[in-house]
Amino acid sequence: MVDVEKPIPKDNEVLVRIYATTVTAGDCELRRFEMPVWLWLLARVGFGIRGPRKKILGQELSGEIEETGKDVKRFREGDQIFARTGFDLGAYAEYMRFSEKGVLAKKPTNMTYEEAAAVPFGGIEALHFLIKANIQSGEKVLINGASGSIGTVAVQFAKYLGAEVTGVCSTQNLAMVRAIGADHYH
Repeated sequence: MVDVEKPIPKDNEVLVRIYATTVTAGDCELRRFEMPVWLWLLARVGFGIRGPRKKILGQELSGEIEETGKDVKRFREGDQIFARTGFDLGAYAEYMRFSEKGVLAKKPTNMTYEEAAAVPFGGIEALHFLIKANIQSGEKVLINGASGSIGTVAVQFAKYLGAEVTGVCSTQNLAMVRAIGADHYH
């Protein structure tokens, strides 16, 4: 643990006080840095040659907006949000600043901070691909990896959009994939 200065938001940024975060496989990989040589070299260039360029890990979080820059329109002080930092990392800190146009959204009131912190990776990725596919009501959709972090959200979003969903997952997860709405599961 180390003390760092509290960030100051720029005109188009918000300052978030972080209440919950996740520990992902990606965070663990960055900490261990055990990977194939070719990937290790690329990762070293991207994340630091002699040591980590970004000292504070963490990619997903939820919290409350404590301060807004003067040009921010989407958010207000006191808004409860969840967000994804991507390769900027830093979600293990107490505070973080985000561009208003960053990957953050208001937290549903019926979710805890802990539940909301787990949504960004799978939820945002699933939504991105379903929007890109332009899923329409009545279409048939196959979701491979339906029990994973992206797949579980994709199944639910596709059903919400009115698609007939086939989920592919391991045998041990068939009941869960059925419970979240898949019409067919293999």
